[in-house]
Parts: sequence; C-alpha cells; structure tokens
Amino acid sequence: MRRFQMWIKRWMVDHMDLPEDVVMDLPRITMIGQVHIYIENHKGLIKFTNNELRLALSEGEMIISGERFVIKTILPEEILLEGYIHQISYYGKNDQTI
Repeated sequence: MRRFQMWIKRWMVDHMDLPEDVVMDLPRITMIGQVHIYIENHKGLIKFTNNELRLALSEGEMIISGERFVIKTILPEEILLEGYIHQISYYGKNDQTI
C-alpha cells in the first residue's frame, strides 16, 4: 500500500506540476549565508541547545549544529533559527546519513 501511495504522489508531481515538497511531505530549507536557516514542513522540535537543533521530519530527523543559536520564530511547521551554522545533517528512518 505504501509503495502505491508513493507512486501516486510521484505521478502527481511529474504530471500535474505540483510542488514536490508539498506533495511528498518534504522539508523546505532556506539558508541565508551561515547565520540564518528557515525550515518549513518539519514535524516538531526534538532538542534545542545553544549549539544544536534537532527537528523531527516525516521521514527521519534533521540535526543542525553550530554556535550561539537563537530561535527567532517557531510555528507548528516552520522554524527560523539564527546563529553560526557549521553543519546540517539528515538522518532517514533507517539511521542512514543522507
């Protein structure tokens, strides 16, 4: 059943010109330099410290590491993080780094 749902979503993206991030439930990341990152379509905050932000995603989690982090805006599916960003990592459901 899951494979069929993914096939339908992929078909909609390919044939109906719908945005892939919306149809496939993917995060949209906008980064401005090394100091701002705006993430849409996350599933919740897992952990926040001065040097790490962990977000739940529909297919895993995202870890952002750096220094002097401040959350400027947080909404149910959007977050704006400010600070010095050193690394962004994505871990899929099978704990594989992508």
